[in-house]
Amino acid sequence: MVMSAVRLPRRAHARAASQPACPAPITMTSNFDERGPVIKHFILMMFDNERAPALRYPYYLMKFLIIGGGGREHAIAWRLVNEGHEVAAAPGNPGIGRIGAVLNTTDFLQAAREFQPDVTVVGPEAPLVAGVVDEFRGKGLPIVGPVREQARLEGSKIYAKRFMAEAGIPTAQAVEAESAQAALRALQRFEYPVVVKADGLAGGKGVVIAQDRAEAASAIHRLGERFVIEQFLEGEEISFIALSDGRTVLPLEATQDHKRLYDGDRGPNTGGMGAYCDGRILDQETARLIMNRIIEPLVGRTAFAGFLYAGLMMTQDGPKVLEFNVRLGDPETQALMHRMSGGFGEALAAAASGSLSGCRLEWRPEPSVCVVLAAHGYPGSVRTGDPISGIDEVEAEVFHAGTRLGARGLETAGGRVLGVTARGPDLGSAIHNAYTAVSRIHFEGMQYRTDIGRKGLKRW
Repeated sequence: MVMSAVRLPRRAHARAASQPACPAPITMTSNFDERGPVIKHFILMMFDNERAPALRYPYYLMKFLIIGGGGREHAIAWRLVNEGHEVAAAPGNPGIGRIGAVLNTTDFLQAAREFQPDVTVVGPEAPLVAGVVDEFRGKGLPIVGPVREQARLEGSKIYAKRFMAEAGIPTAQAVEAESAQAALRALQRFEYPVVVKADGLAGGKGVVIAQDRAEAASAIHRLGERFVIEQFLEGEEISFIALSDGRTVLPLEATQDHKRLYDGDRGPNTGGMGAYCDGRILDQETARLIMNRIIEPLVGRTAFAGFLYAGLMMTQDGPKVLEFNVRLGDPETQALMHRMSGGFGEALAAAASGSLSGCRLEWRPEPSVCVVLAAHGYPGSVRTGDPISGIDEVEAEVFHAGTRLGARGLETAGGRVLGVTARGPDLGSAIHNAYTAVSRIHFEGMQYRTDIGRKGLKRW
């Protein structure tokens, strides 16, 4: 399957004058000794189109700097390396270190000066909200991501709800509250269950679906000082992500995340316990509706550049936005990158240079499934330092998220530790392959859901 870019009509807004030009291709002879496997991959592509479908569009060997060090960033690096590119990550993780360079720093401009990438890609939301894209563009460095003002769509839920109301983007009814007392008063306007959202960044854990007033009041006192109190929407949740250069939009395949900690969508919200990607999640008509009513209006009003993530509830009245994120999802990225078959590096470079029109992504027909293995205590206070075994014994891809190299080898270092990702000829086979790999991996306190992707099986 091929996903093509959609160019929006010209708007009154102007593109930033500092937007960098498209990076030039790296010549094959510049680093032949260092890039032997890359050159071999390139030559294979020249003569074997079936094994390398990416040959159908211009192919560049480029250097990518990836900002971040989680499972999403490992998956991005893995996809780019599989397309023949060179990668480095700051601060990175041990998994990325096996396929590229790891720069142990959060001084991202210094990392760029050291690695000299053709394009930088921002993984997590915190650097985007802090303005890392503004800094890079100020230095004339090509980077994929929204500027600080655009990143407010994720940095403030109050701002996002106001924006959706002004733009006419379908979403749940909500009341913003500037204090805990105001939030408690706002509860009187809603039936239960009700959704309580902390205003700022919360790592995917700032949302509580409260079943009664006591639970809602507890969430308000725990989550912060500014809130959105929101109507609870019935339906099925879908993640829809698109890449934009400010004017042209390239949609990715739809995915479905699993936010709750336990099977059957029970327990507290997390950053995501697993995801799957299957071409049947959305039909073409519904995907077009989402682009027309949600993605394109936002890009048209803001000239948003980077990855735009729309967390959607598929209600009886059509898709409604639960939240906007301004980057790729995690763990959706692991499933997306594993199912993608080509075009990612070119699309990133084009997005950074404002020339995404005409780009396309290619996808394998086989569904992919990512199962997150989390540490003891997640999503609360987690235990670290537990040795990890079995990764080298599995056939699936294992994307590192919260890992480190310790005295005893690879060990846990965060809440979500690994993302075990596999494909199969159908969704059932992909689920089986992922969980077969999970069964061979071990660390003390390991917890995971056993029903990732099961909603898709029930639906079809």
